[in-house]
Amino acid sequence: MEYVYAAMLLHKAGKTIDEKNLTDVLKSAGVNADPVRVKALVVSLSEVDIDEAIKSSPTMMPIAAAPTAAPTAAPTPEAKSAEEKKEKEEEKEKEEAALEGLGALFG
Repeated sequence: MEYVYAAMLLHKAGKTIDEKNLTDVLKSAGVNADPVRVKALVVSLSEVDIDEAIKSSPTMMPIAAAPTAAPTAAPTPEAKSAEEKKEKEEEKEKEEAALEGLGALFG
């Protein structure tokens, strides 16, 4: 996990996530960096838009505030059901896309 944390730190700092920078961060944290794991992480993250992965992460989604007033017109059950299905499918697609690149790290 420390490898991913090091990559996230580099990303947050606006630095390039490459083997040298990742190894330097790990060494400065007292971790004996495994070159194979470092290379695998760098290659995996090269295909991932980290900002988009963070935004679509289910653990990072903001909680919507409770409505203060009741809506004036309630949607029909059929429309509501279709809309919920569409939202669930979109959310699932986003999660799969975000996890696809990161899943190789833990496989």
